[in-house]
Order: sequence, then C-alpha cells, then structure tokens
Amino acid sequence: MAAKLKTGDKVVVIAGKDKGKEGMISSVDPKAGKAVVEGVNMAVRHTRQSQTSQGGRLPKAVPIELSNLAFLDKNGKPSRVGFKMEGDKKVRFAKTTGDVIDA
Repeated sequence: MAAKLKTGDKVVVIAGKDKGKEGMISSVDPKAGKAVVEGVNMAVRHTRQSQTSQGGRLPKAVPIELSNLAFLDKNGKPSRVGFKMEGDKKVRFAKTTGDVIDA
C-alpha cells in the first residue's frame, strides 16, 4: 500500500495522550506502521555521561502509530490524503481542499 504520510509532512495527533499536538514527521517506518514526529510522544531516556556528551535525563521522540496522525492541509485543518493521476504521474492530494501535496 502506498504511504499516505511521508517524511517532512506537517501532521496533527488525533488520538492518544498527545491529542491536538502538531509537528513535522522526521522519519517513517511503513512496515511497523509508525512514524516519529518532532515534539510528540516524548519519552525520557537516561544516558550515561561520556567525553562528548553531558548525559542525564534526555527527552526523545518515540514512534507513534500512523493511524493516530492526520495530515494538515494549507488551512491548518486535519485532512485525509488521497491519490489521483495527473497525466501519467500518481500524486497525493488533501481531501478537504483538493490541493496537490507534492507535484
């Protein structure tokens, strides 16, 4: 199945403890159905001090289910993503506005 959300997309969380938060997708794992979104689903990782880093309790974004994310259209509203053919190329578009996401 084609990936509806890709790295660099601006999304909003629609379910879970971070519901309503917005962020940019930094990585996607389509096989697991998860994505890492900046500033969302943060967890604290305890890191040992080394010569290069201070260490301590460092916040880190952990993966969140793709089903809990919605694409933000140009108006800043959550939208579903669809596919259509433009010429001989398959492109993604926001269903609320009909605008092409990536041309």
